[in-house]
Amino acid sequence: MEQKNNNEDVRLMKGNEALAEAAIRAGMDAYFGYPITPQSEILEYFTREIPNRGGVVLQAESEVASINMIYGAAGAGARVMTSSSSPGISLMQEGLSYIASAQLPCLVVNVVRGGPGLGTIQPSQGDYFQSVKGGGHGDYHLIVLAPASVQEMADHVFEGFRLAEKYNNPAMILTDGALGQMMEKVVLPPEGSLPKVEKPWATTGKLKDRKANIITSLFIQPEKMEQINLDLQAKYKALQKEVRFEKIGCDDAEVILVAFGLSARICQKAVDLAREKGIRAGLLRPITLYPFPTDELRRLSEKVDFMLVVEMNAGQMVEDVRLASMGRCPVHFKGRMGGMIPNPEEIFAEIEALHEKQSASFVKEA
Repeated sequence: MEQKNNNEDVRLMKGNEALAEAAIRAGMDAYFGYPITPQSEILEYFTREIPNRGGVVLQAESEVASINMIYGAAGAGARVMTSSSSPGISLMQEGLSYIASAQLPCLVVNVVRGGPGLGTIQPSQGDYFQSVKGGGHGDYHLIVLAPASVQEMADHVFEGFRLAEKYNNPAMILTDGALGQMMEKVVLPPEGSLPKVEKPWATTGKLKDRKANIITSLFIQPEKMEQINLDLQAKYKALQKEVRFEKIGCDDAEVILVAFGLSARICQKAVDLAREKGIRAGLLRPITLYPFPTDELRRLSEKVDFMLVVEMNAGQMVEDVRLASMGRCPVHFKGRMGGMIPNPEEIFAEIEALHEKQSASFVKEA
């Protein structure tokens, strides 16, 4: 379905396809990837669309090959992207470490499935640690964006490329199998609306009036390797001003839910259920998982009775929330694993039980 009003391009699209269409409109020069459920539609969409719209699409021999193709194309100054799902992203970790050390911009999409191992094709958030802590070797970070809708699947492509090129750093869209397969209305940006940036460091082969550009992640001398690390850490510090989050009902909240992606959408309904029962609940949704909204969580932790972190994993982001709160309030966890999705009623039941327990402890102390 397509409708155009006031120059808006409004469509009903699957999340994976909206993301792929947004990448084309963002001026992606090349895509290298390998099919794996539940993100195979991204490669399929590119295979159908790119031959008629300019650019390169190539199914690589493996995920290892695709991330190293990204390394080479990014080094040549191209706007490049790859995508995979959890086991495939694991295979890319060495290449991502190289790209981060070489300080090259690119976009990586992880449509997460249940694990560990080959697991299931059902949605999960079990790759949080891998994504925000630097899943490969060495001290590095990806810029990590977490969409919660099909619209954000498209929007984060533009934001991912923009941030990657602003900071010369790989960016990741961390989504899940449900959002990848879900169909919703999406407003698509105009084609070519993300300006290309100058990349004077690129290995273009055009040596007139400049010295040769050398891109590498190999620095034998420890003094040089330490300086590279210091430069990276300074960049990550500068990245903290790019924190993005959404707050719902937090101004008067006595209970704060913290969730990202699909879990956050479910938590919105749980907040409504709690408010109907007289429990003033709110929701803090991190949109950037790295950089993380530490300062805002610390501020909120000073005025609430407790926080409840809801994730589709065994408890990963909850560690960062506890670090942010620094013991100012209790931080509890509710998780589902292996492709299971929590429902609003079970989250509300957890809120209600914790609220009653907290209230009882206050009465006892009084």
